[in-house]
Amino acid sequence: MSTTGDGRRATGDGRRATGHGGARVSVLFAARSQNALHRLLDTLPVFAGDGRVQRYFTLVPGSDFSLDALTAVERAGGRTLPWPEAAARRFDLVLAASPKGDLHALHGPRALLPHGAGFNKSLPDEGTADSASGLDPAHLLLPDGSPLAARYLFSHPSQISRLAEVSPEAAARSTVVGDPLLERFLESRDLRDRYRAALRTGTRTLVVMLSTWGPESLIGRRPTLPADLAATLPHDEYQLALVLHPNERVRRGALDLEEYLAPALQAGLLLPGVHEEWASAAVAADVLVTDHGSAALYPAALDRPLLGAYDGGTELLPGSPMADLLDRIPRLDADPRRIVAALREHRPGSTSALTESVFAERGHALDRLREAVYELLGLAPPAHPVLPRLLPDPAPAPISPAAFAVRVEYDGYDGDDGYGGYGEQGPARGTIRVFRHPAHLAPPAPAHHLAAEAGSAHHRYTQSAALLHRRAAAHPGAVTEPADLWTSRILADHPGGRRTAAVVVRDTHCLVRHATGPLLSARIEPRRADRRVPPVDPVPVLSAVHAALVAGPGTEDASFTCAIGPHTVGVRLAPASAEEAATPV
Repeated sequence: MSTTGDGRRATGDGRRATGHGGARVSVLFAARSQNALHRLLDTLPVFAGDGRVQRYFTLVPGSDFSLDALTAVERAGGRTLPWPEAAARRFDLVLAASPKGDLHALHGPRALLPHGAGFNKSLPDEGTADSASGLDPAHLLLPDGSPLAARYLFSHPSQISRLAEVSPEAAARSTVVGDPLLERFLESRDLRDRYRAALRTGTRTLVVMLSTWGPESLIGRRPTLPADLAATLPHDEYQLALVLHPNERVRRGALDLEEYLAPALQAGLLLPGVHEEWASAAVAADVLVTDHGSAALYPAALDRPLLGAYDGGTELLPGSPMADLLDRIPRLDADPRRIVAALREHRPGSTSALTESVFAERGHALDRLREAVYELLGLAPPAHPVLPRLLPDPAPAPISPAAFAVRVEYDGYDGDDGYGGYGEQGPARGTIRVFRHPAHLAPPAPAHHLAAEAGSAHHRYTQSAALLHRRAAAHPGAVTEPADLWTSRILADHPGGRRTAAVVVRDTHCLVRHATGPLLSARIEPRRADRRVPPVDPVPVLSAVHAALVAGPGTEDASFTCAIGPHTVGVRLAPASAEEAATPV
């Protein structure tokens, strides 16, 4: 066996031996922003299990969005080098996901990955006019015209063809490896139910809004969209998430972002983390709303229904993958019912077909990437297969509304009970449909009543709520009292009108007292849907119970059906037993 110039052993084809006891090599991951770093972290499995590889990270200076760029690495305990030290050393491989900045100052063969999918934008203040960001010769070539990188790594052959039109020199050093992030999407798609459970989505339709950064982004052009959808779409039927580009988070700052989104966040908006978690939410989504940012191409590859919300501008390049996608998907206008239509009209395979010119080597991207980088290292790659890392469980919304404006509809009856629509025959013989909207957002139609959680909602809501409820033993360590006493006391503390006080004992059992009436037991029976029993949230059911009790006498010992979105539950009211009345609250 021969040796290399530095005395390290080499294989017969010139590559260093695979033994983990041999010479070590250094790989520098050079990131200019959070987004670039996240792209690089998706490549780590390529080197997994190889004791020869030492991994280092550095921040390339010069970006307006470099704040907290290395947070994910530092949290994981990765080795970081200050820029002056990184620029003074030589590495066996420099891996980057942006050609911008002083990348040329780093010593060692450079491999360059895209920092997004599809090369869809032209940014007016960066590089050559009308050049795709990431394919601009001004950044891909050194001042003398020679290529910046030893290898340019792309996700599809069409991207090399585009590069060849503007820089044949760089195209000659290009290789198709696929997209490492897409591999994570593909490998994690079977975890969709798990992600939805982590988000506490239940049977709701998860609507994920995707916003890139800058003035033409979704939140730049439609800043009130998250709150508008939260006000319009019934809370028990829809869950909302907003995925923000890392640059937008850095530009706004955590405090300003939280204050700007406060109305939507208080309504339960999910704001997934920019590293990995956003992708988990996209996998979990039922439908996505997107501007011209490339993030949409990943759920599109999974054939998720998409709605366009790009209002035009100068950034999107005609003929780019995102331009083609936006031309072919429905558009979200002022009517949120377009979301329902997008789900209903989606044809299987129609969205994924739009990404065929973006992602090649599906299912093999990390294998191709490992071949490319180990060739640059002069090493034979490890013998074990390379596996993408599964996307992590996303976190649930930190805030759930504690007060709701509630609309109700009573199917099959005419007339009015003074609150919005019940007939003389009473609700015990029909179905009550419940639509809840966060109380702090204007409801789309007059409400039947206000419902508030005692001990959690604002005072202004508990003072005017017709339904006051709480969970039994909701506050550990607090002094308890029997449900019979608590319901009587809470109604006495909030006199007037036809109010109802209720205690959730468990998801299928509640205790209810209306006005001066007796304490009632409400038993909830979930109905099967597609052979599965969906989880029951008893709180909206309590609004149906309140509506039934308000409608007239004869409902204190009766049964009816409560409908929440497409799902129904049976409700049986009966006088509470002495044991039930003594339930500690």
